[in-house]
Amino acid sequence: MALMAKKPEGGNFDPVTQGLHQAVCYALYDLGTQFQEKFGKSVHKVLIGWEIPGERIEVDRDGTKLNLPRAISKQYTLSLHEKANLRKDLESWRGRAFTEEEVEGFDLKKLLGANCMIQVIHKTKDGKTYANVTNVVQLPRGMTKCNLENPQQYFSFEEHQDETPERTPEWIMDIIKASSEWAQITRGEIPGEEYGEPFGDNEQIDVDDLPF
Repeated sequence: MALMAKKPEGGNFDPVTQGLHQAVCYALYDLGTQFQEKFGKSVHKVLIGWEIPGERIEVDRDGTKLNLPRAISKQYTLSLHEKANLRKDLESWRGRAFTEEEVEGFDLKKLLGANCMIQVIHKTKDGKTYANVTNVVQLPRGMTKCNLENPQQYFSFEEHQDETPERTPEWIMDIIKASSEWAQITRGEIPGEEYGEPFGDNEQIDVDDLPF
């Protein structure tokens, strides 16, 4: 299943331009356990979203025109297995490998507000052009960090059940509602250990030059 970045919600916009962009993580969504028809199995998915301060867009929010950063996202299998894309991108983002202790339970919520550089590549399918995040790397030393301009968006089935953040894009809600967790919660059942790996709450080793 391709890890496809989506267009911003609310209109037909050109995709984020190709190239290397400074970005700030503003969104982290637990997408739940999703069945992948192509592979015939279910996997726990998570979505990471970034603001791109260097690319702007005007939006109408509660009757006010705002100039805000463009946004882009990428979906991952929620795993820190040595071959997992999530682990590969996080280690590149951090600038060093995870320790054995960290991979036992790394708190992904630490990503929110963290700066990085992302590589965006365009791909065309069925006549439409999509922007894909292909690499995530650490911000170069000496480069000024950007602050978030949008409210942080965070959702975890373990913490929030079915209470998603305000202004969660409809396309993200559609994915969440397709998960086995959502189906069980809306039937009044309480999720348990069968829901796969949690985001984790282990303390991170204190290393000053790491972004998270």
